[in-house]
Amino acid sequence: MTRTTKKLSMLQVLLCGAAIVTLSMGVRHGFGLWLQPITQSQSWSRETFAFAIALQNLVWGLSGIFAGMVADRFGAFRVVAVGAVLYALGLVGMAYANTPLMLAVTAGVLIGVAQAGTTYAIIYGVIGRNIAANKRSWAMGVAAAAGSFGQFLMVPTEGYLISSFDWQGALVILSVAVLMMIPLAWGLREPGFSGGSLFQREQTIFQALQEAFRYPSFRLLMAGYFVCGFQVVFIGVHMPSYLRDKGLSPQVASYSLALIGLFNVFGTYAAGVLGQRMQKKNILAFIYLARAFVISVFLLGPLSPLSVYIFSSVMGLLWLSTVPPTNATVAQIFGVEHLSMLSGFVFFSHQIGSFMGVWLGGYLYDRTGSYDLVWYIAIGLGVLAALVNLPIKEASINRNPAAVGA
Repeated sequence: MTRTTKKLSMLQVLLCGAAIVTLSMGVRHGFGLWLQPITQSQSWSRETFAFAIALQNLVWGLSGIFAGMVADRFGAFRVVAVGAVLYALGLVGMAYANTPLMLAVTAGVLIGVAQAGTTYAIIYGVIGRNIAANKRSWAMGVAAAAGSFGQFLMVPTEGYLISSFDWQGALVILSVAVLMMIPLAWGLREPGFSGGSLFQREQTIFQALQEAFRYPSFRLLMAGYFVCGFQVVFIGVHMPSYLRDKGLSPQVASYSLALIGLFNVFGTYAAGVLGQRMQKKNILAFIYLARAFVISVFLLGPLSPLSVYIFSSVMGLLWLSTVPPTNATVAQIFGVEHLSMLSGFVFFSHQIGSFMGVWLGGYLYDRTGSYDLVWYIAIGLGVLAALVNLPIKEASINRNPAAVGA
């Protein structure tokens, strides 16, 4: 791909991109706080709420593929702006949904599509196109750390809004806040995307997809990312209810999610920096294995506010630290021409895992009265993900120029 216009400055890309991810991911990370208020108010089962959030993750992943295609062709600004409007509509709809179907449509479909246009795959496409390869992994770590800071900042804020304005009022307030992403997206306008005509592409979308899915390392990245989604979304959505079931206060749950977000700032940034110096597959294998170990220790030890805070802090270091090395590996292997789209496909696998984690958590809880079985599944999957990442080859793929243009 040949650019005929100058690139955006690194500072501009990072400031605007990080702020967008902070808002989008920050709001999203707090959805677990609404599980009990909504289900108790509407007399619904936990599985009903869990299914809506599970659907959200699945729609997010599927929509991310197409949002990535549009962003690769026409730039990120339009995609983020549309995503922000849909986010606001979804939050208002979620506040006033009075049937499980309406909750699934608003919290599930609308917000899922919105997140596809306002999170990592779109922002990483801008980073890949505008920041040099020798700083790309670091820059992706900065953007991922921003999403983590959003969790640290927004989850306690959302808890405060729920206690001060009730759960419906809190959602309406957040719907106004997410519209701030539109002016921020203005800073990500890339001149070369005025209509797509200023780009000379080496591969069509179909050729890029054929190449990626025939490459074993791409499939292994997708398999590992499935596990990432299963673990983090299960914990993020069901952890508050798990702790309340064990007799701990709602404040402990809010603080635990906030600590995950705070320490994830350091974890994701460190993963991005290390990705410039070490093999990214080894970083990923370590993260998945460490998660399995930390969850095991948490379940074996006595439960108290202190043990929850220690678990949340350590898990926070491992939370989204998979994001920079995974996306940087995709860029390193295949280049940046179709980065948002290919990242969208990898992320779709993540979201299938997210769907399974959050839905299975509600399903098994309603049938067994416990989250124990889902915790055990999360441990086993962590070990499996560590093993599947080790054979990944990170070197840039060798292309035959004649075949590419055929």
